[in-house]
Amino acid sequence: MTQSLALPLHSPAAERNVGAILQVLHRSLAASGDALEIASGTGQHAAWFAAALPEWRWQPSDWQTDAFASITQWACIAGATTVSEPVLLDARSSQWPASGPPFGRDFDLIYCANMLHIAPWSCCAGLMQGAARHLRTGGKLVIYGPFFESKVAASESNKAFDSDLRARDTTWGLRDLADVCRESSAAGLTLLARQAMPANNLLLVFGNTLTPDAT
Repeated sequence: MTQSLALPLHSPAAERNVGAILQVLHRSLAASGDALEIASGTGQHAAWFAAALPEWRWQPSDWQTDAFASITQWACIAGATTVSEPVLLDARSSQWPASGPPFGRDFDLIYCANMLHIAPWSCCAGLMQGAARHLRTGGKLVIYGPFFESKVAASESNKAFDSDLRARDTTWGLRDLADVCRESSAAGLTLLARQAMPANNLLLVFGNTLTPDAT
């Protein structure tokens, strides 16, 4: 990948959570494979995960091109040579990516962090349906972010965050895990693992197999 002269975008949250997420990925994934990241944003996760998992090929994507230069720059900074050029992808679209030819291969991992609460609810169904189309047999969809759970008391920080999001955009807000699981079931995916993460976040592993996950 060619290095961009622009300074990369920076997400403090991505920097804080990368270590905890990477620990779970190390436990959950095979030694090598193909990964697709939905909503790559700044590109920090794509760069750091690809650098830490050098036998994995990483395909970043985002629904707008504004951050593409940042994604490329972070990969260069991290020395991650297995990160492909980012592609335009709207999770709700029936074709991934949104422009050009559809993906010519399926993926062992589809990864999405901190998207569902800052996107319309229809993106959840789109994400699940797209993952079902593009995951290889035994592949995993990994979703990271804050969620509400019916049998778990919501933290004050998550309740405040939810209120702030809904005030900014009525289509945003923390999602209920049960609703997310209904969308996954409708797409033919099963929740294999739920991992509590720092700062009241969850890491969810879905798959197209009923084989239990080790996490």
